Amino acid sequence: MGRAWLSTAILLVALLVVSIRPAKAVLNCSITAISGGYGAVDILSGAVNNSTAAFSVSCTGGSSNAVIRLCVEIGLGSTAAGPTGERVLRSSSDFLDHEFYTSSARTVIWGSWGSVVTAYKSSGLQQDLTLNSSGTGTASLTAFSRVLANQQTKTPGSYTWAGGSSPAVQYAVKGANSCPTGNKSSISSGSSYTATINANCLVTATNLNFGSTSSLVSNVDATSTVTFQCTNSTPYTVALNAGTGTGATITVRKMTSGANTINYSLYTDSARSVLWGNGTTGVTQSGTGSGNQLAYTVFGRIPPQSSPIPASYTDTITVTVTY
Repeated sequence: MGRAWLSTAILLVALLVVSIRPAKAVLNCSITAISGGYGAVDILSGAVNNSTAAFSVSCTGGSSNAVIRLCVEIGLGSTAAGPTGERVLRSSSDFLDHEFYTSSARTVIWGSWGSVVTAYKSSGLQQDLTLNSSGTGTASLTAFSRVLANQQTKTPGSYTWAGGSSPAVQYAVKGANSCPTGNKSSISSGSSYTATINANCLVTATNLNFGSTSSLVSNVDATSTVTFQCTNSTPYTVALNAGTGTGATITVRKMTSGANTINYSLYTDSARSVLWGNGTTGVTQSGTGSGNQLAYTVFGRIPPQSSPIPASYTDTITVTVTY
């Protein structure tokens, strides 16, 4: 009987345990556009006009409670620079100097290092953002803007600054380096700032004082000044009404004291031959504003007439500038 052989095999089973780690979070920050405006600008006063605009930088994917250094830049913008390279708002035919600043004191211009957008002025703004336990956070920022002073000769119209790729931010986990730092960045789009200059005129006048006299047997002359200011390129007319005396006309105005009157007239010329009228009767002064102050002389005359009782005689003339 033959020998039986038993052949056996051993199956080796191995268990490979694979440890799968979550992917490391990637820090990303984004910046919003600047949108705002000055509204209607009082350009004739020569004063500054201030405004503010809020925007923000939001970061996600960072480590819990990490501190992110944000280097925020605002460049010149895509609007063409002014004659000396300054930031401006533009209309179709003119420009208006304005700037963004880093604080309400408006002493430091908010510019760019040139890290993300073209360099403008000296530098941008450095701000550190502490992320929350989930690795996210938002820095709320304010651009403090100003239309600069002494621009009275700008023409009426709608003015706009376009940001192009401003504002922008370069960022990194905070280290020893000050801004500009980091190798990641984000830019915004659609930034816009606006202002409107409306046609306007301002007017003041000095008193016309004929002084004192004991009789009215000859002409008594005096002058006063109407000073006004109209926005550049704005057509205007300057009219004087008949006054408040009962029965007064453009030809014969009346100063009164109770029931007593003194007749007088107002003229546009030193010869006192052209009556200064109200737009219907007589002649008005007219022209086109330059944004600067202009002055007209009002030539007054009391003609010979019967002298009324001694008293102080007055009248009130309304100066109207139509534009």
